[in-house]
Amino acid sequence: MSLKSAYPVPDPLGIPHETYIRWLRRKAQAHLRRDRKRVEYPITGQDYRERIHAAVCDHGTHDYYTGEKLDWSKVSTYDNEKSAQGRSGYKAGFADLPTVDHVGSKDGRFDFVICGWRVNAVKNDLSHDEFLEVCRKVIAKADTDRV
Repeated sequence: MSLKSAYPVPDPLGIPHETYIRWLRRKAQAHLRRDRKRVEYPITGQDYRERIHAAVCDHGTHDYYTGEKLDWSKVSTYDNEKSAQGRSGYKAGFADLPTVDHVGSKDGRFDFVICGWRVNAVKNDLSHDEFLEVCRKVIAKADTDRV
């Protein structure tokens, strides 16, 4: 772990504490802004930072859904200008950028998992079961097309 903090950076991430805290605060704030419109119970930035940090500590080095290694060195390196010039080619280079996905928790509130940007974009607002069903359909169609 790095600096003494309520949210120390897990050593395997290999990024500076300041970078991690910036990422954590931004992710928590983005989800908080969105969820305050969706839920009827009180939520706080601190609660979301704690839940997201717990997800990072639990499995943050690898995508929760695919098991692929995530590249924490890409945090805070995305450049909108380069993206506009490089389009999908530029974005593809960030497939393994760590991001946060909502999941339901045991207490009926939102919880979070860490996954790659590409997987999160594909999953979007689907539940875990809905996401798996779409994946199964894609694989079944691909298998049928090969015959």
